[in-house]
Amino acid sequence: MRIRPIIIVTLLVLLIAGGIGLFVLMRPLVMAPPVKPVEPATLPALPSSTPSPKPTPSSTPSTPTPKPTTSPTPTPEAAPTTGTLVFESDVPDTGVFVDRVYIGQAPVTARDIKPGPHMINVSATGYDGFAETIDVAAGTRTLSYKFKEVRLDASAAAVHKHAIGSCKGTLHATPKGLTYDTQDPNDHFSVALTDLETFTVDFAQKNLRVKIKGGKTYNFTDPDGNAERLYAFHNVVEKARQRILAGR
Repeated sequence: MRIRPIIIVTLLVLLIAGGIGLFVLMRPLVMAPPVKPVEPATLPALPSSTPSPKPTPSSTPSTPTPKPTTSPTPTPEAAPTTGTLVFESDVPDTGVFVDRVYIGQAPVTARDIKPGPHMINVSATGYDGFAETIDVAAGTRTLSYKFKEVRLDASAAAVHKHAIGSCKGTLHATPKGLTYDTQDPNDHFSVALTDLETFTVDFAQKNLRVKIKGGKTYNFTDPDGNAERLYAFHNVVEKARQRILAGR
């Protein structure tokens, strides 16, 4: 019968298929090796400041910088060994003498004067002159003379005669006025030179008479009876008083 070979073939096919399936089921699973994750590459840290590019060498040779020249140290000037006097005046035609030698009219300069004391005389027509001894030092010194200013600084010891008794004191005169300083408050006075009604001296009587405008009259004598000192004081004060009265 033909049916039998078919069955046999079918059984073989089933056996083969079952064997293949059993082989597949019993075969150990082959695991693929794990794939390692790729770590990102770490870049090196850049410096904080970008370095400047190196200069490209030039084909043209550089010119060397010349060294600064040092100027020579100036030699210090020698210190002066003589004196120089510069004379000034507030009036024209002022004659200047140094040790009685005429220098010229101010403004004028006297040079090469030896250090030490020297006599100075300065005069102008119509004015009282200046006469003084100054100590000259090495270097330059300026001397200014003001003839237009009234110069007065005179003092004299004096005794005021009272009707009964007297008091001692000192007469002092400046351009601001005449003052009698004494311990007696009743005799003390200070008055402007222009407010003197009488200002005379009697050489024979050794008396200096002072009368204040609208005030008292004073009769002064020298404590030692020396009329010359009162006379000299009167002359100096009277010259200054007349200049003030004349508006000079």
